[in-house]
Amino acid sequence: MSLYETVEGYLKEKKAGIMATVIARSGSAPRDAGAKMFIGQDGRLWGTIGGGRLEYSACEEARAMMGANRPKILSIRMDATEVASQGMICGGNVEVLLEPVLERHLSLYHRLDHLEKEGRSSVLITRFDEGTFVKTLLEEDRKVSGDGLSEAHAESFARYFRETRLSVSDGAIIEPIHAPVVLYVFGGGHVSQFIARAAKMVGFYVVIIDDRKEFADSQRFPDADEIRVADFEKIFEDLQFTGKEFVVIVTRGHQYDAHVLKETLRRDTRYVGMIGSRRKVKMVLDYMKQCGFDDERISAVYAPIGLSIHAETPEEIAISIVAELIKVRRES
Repeated sequence: MSLYETVEGYLKEKKAGIMATVIARSGSAPRDAGAKMFIGQDGRLWGTIGGGRLEYSACEEARAMMGANRPKILSIRMDATEVASQGMICGGNVEVLLEPVLERHLSLYHRLDHLEKEGRSSVLITRFDEGTFVKTLLEEDRKVSGDGLSEAHAESFARYFRETRLSVSDGAIIEPIHAPVVLYVFGGGHVSQFIARAAKMVGFYVVIIDDRKEFADSQRFPDADEIRVADFEKIFEDLQFTGKEFVVIVTRGHQYDAHVLKETLRRDTRYVGMIGSRRKVKMVLDYMKQCGFDDERISAVYAPIGLSIHAETPEEIAISIVAELIKVRRES
């Protein structure tokens, strides 16, 4: 269940809760601006803003203000002396927005959950000054949920669709909420099962592709967002590439890998990785040269795939691959 779906459920049951959002940090604080955690009136937690004393302080303050109608900003300072005395590994200063989830914003949270599941972007605007608490969701087609915006304000906030990080401007906390990054996994074998599970856990939109129905199956891939059963030579006609997609090639044979890689290299992507021994990788990449791809394009392929952690089992290999995906995504 997503964070926003959880909030929607609490509101429908007339239960209170507090949303905690990191809005600023300095030093080596554990989570970046935009990290969220929901604290329910029953004490249950969803998400995390970094654990340790930071999360403990936010939870204590949230419980104290449960049932309130106004947000507040909690400033937490973790200097070197305090960090050392408490055995913590992160220091720095953090500001956390603590805001009550209100019944009048039920439709906004419902819409947020819907957009997230549909893979669509939006901008969430929160303002609370001079006795007001205004929360508005702006979609790319300028549709508004929650508290209204004038047409002029909607246009002024529209530029934040191009941003990637939360910001504070003109008394408003502005959160660009982007569609999750699409991960195309070619191949439905054992390694792919664990890739799908781990990649979904860290926020990728996972699409599994195989030409065998018994492998491209929802029971094998309960965590996948989409499962496509299609010939590897034809599926590319139906896949969208915008330059932001991640591609992992883990098919059952080098001939399939070679075809998928050739078709992928003809398109713009953020990441392309291919599994295989060094001998197999060299053979496939040499074939890419024969197909006319230049050295720069070929050298951008992550092969052998995954971070070097001496992985052996399918589970370990999947972890090494997803770790590499996270690394590349953070660098983009």
